[in-house]
Amino acid sequence: MADAEERDSRRLGHFRQILLWPLQLMPLSATSQIHRHWEWLEEDRADNPWREVDDEFTEDPTGFQQRHYSEFVTFLPHVQRFLYGEGRSRDRAPGESPIRVFRRHDVARVRCTYPDPRLAVAEFQIAHIDLYFFYDLDIAVLNVELHASDITLDCAQETLFRLGRAYPTYWEVNGAPGHCLTKTEWLAADGQLLATSDFELQDAFRSHVNRYRAPRVAAHWEFLLNPLVAHHSDATGPLRYRQLEYHRMPVMAYVAVDGDPRDLDPSDFVRLGLVTASGPPGRMPLSVPDFEQRYCYDRFWRTAASGPPGSRYMCCGEAFVLVGSARQRYFYEPGGSLLEEFRHQYFLLFLIPHVHKAALLMMADRLLESLKRLDIQQAGTVKRFKREIRQMREIFLRFTHRYWFHRVSDQVQARNLYQMAADFLATEELYREVRERIQDMSEYLESDSVRRQANTVVRLTVVTAFGLIGSTVTGYFGMNLLSVDELATPQKLLYFGCIVAGVTWLAFYTVMKSKGLSDFLDALSDERVTIREKASALLSVWRRQRDDG
Repeated sequence: MADAEERDSRRLGHFRQILLWPLQLMPLSATSQIHRHWEWLEEDRADNPWREVDDEFTEDPTGFQQRHYSEFVTFLPHVQRFLYGEGRSRDRAPGESPIRVFRRHDVARVRCTYPDPRLAVAEFQIAHIDLYFFYDLDIAVLNVELHASDITLDCAQETLFRLGRAYPTYWEVNGAPGHCLTKTEWLAADGQLLATSDFELQDAFRSHVNRYRAPRVAAHWEFLLNPLVAHHSDATGPLRYRQLEYHRMPVMAYVAVDGDPRDLDPSDFVRLGLVTASGPPGRMPLSVPDFEQRYCYDRFWRTAASGPPGSRYMCCGEAFVLVGSARQRYFYEPGGSLLEEFRHQYFLLFLIPHVHKAALLMMADRLLESLKRLDIQQAGTVKRFKREIRQMREIFLRFTHRYWFHRVSDQVQARNLYQMAADFLATEELYREVRERIQDMSEYLESDSVRRQANTVVRLTVVTAFGLIGSTVTGYFGMNLLSVDELATPQKLLYFGCIVAGVTWLAFYTVMKSKGLSDFLDALSDERVTIREKASALLSVWRRQRDDG
């Protein structure tokens, strides 16, 4: 009987995993500030497997279910407008949400081959594969949700640890990819193989990094993102992306233990909460003495043996895990219970801070790219740099007012879980860092503009000062230095042209020498400077030209 209870506590009645992969989208046009990458996916073409997901807010109110309502009221009004758009009002039509979601339906299952021979091969059903776009943000988020029932806890831990890897970080001596599945295969509904991983191709991954200075994405992930293509590659396509973060994708997990989850060993919770590889109970994968205080949200977790176990929430920023009992209807019931909240409310609570982080990393990357293309010796690059920094200030301002939230809900649980994820991701610090970078560049541009204006004022002042001499002399003689009244018209025109040319040349020559003349005027006005030094300052106006030559 004890063996049966132990076996139940190590099996899961239901397991669900959600992968999020934020990516940076490259601009479609150098002259456009807002890029609508999703418009290409709206076109119905043979090489486009993506179709836009219908909005829950349809004309037929019967399609708006209770779960939609519960999801909506979880969030504060300004977050509701971000997630769902504007509603109808008396004087205007409803506004669209800045989020556009596209889904592909050709992938039905994923087959995982594990390096551990005890696990061998496991198949998971694909709930959906979505691609999220955000208006005015050049990022996309790939969302893959998969699930299975009646699997071992070890299988779930290994899947969480190994599946969401864009590329291997190393290879074992036997050629096996480090921390990755031995093989990942996307399958159609009829069992047809659609794509398979190629983690074992060490030379391909190494040569790609050597050539492009960027990691190569595994073949099965390239297939899933198609028609998006990696920016650092020879592939051609209208939509290009580059990676923003580590090769390990953020992950969510719903773990419904077949028995009592309180029977799990503390090491099992550490493996789930921090997403490490499976291992024997009783042996900690990491030394985390403050695990429960730092990573667990136990507001609804009951450690007493009597009564239901409740639910334990674990979050480390890159992972969000919900653990409970499959025997409790409030926790696991297909089509209802906490499972639906996990798939919708908690998914959005986890998505928002990762969108914040991805958007801020994207802006930081674009600032760096603008700075790398700047050459202060070339006026064209300086003008382009100023234009790009002004655009980044505008983008950052719109991001702040449209997407940036400190609080998303007044419900205690939702507010605390969101804050846990945001704190671990350090989005507040990243926001301040990007804002300071943009401000530093803006202040540099403003100071440069002030300096240029000051130089212009100095030159104009010098021209005015030296032009004052000629104006005074000619004014004294009443502009009657030459008697031209008796001359013929051609001679008058010749005199006029010569005077205009001479004055114009003198004005431009004074502007050319304005820097040296300005220094001479400074020396002339300084009573501490001797006559000899003042004369030397005057002569240096022309001596500098010879030195520069």
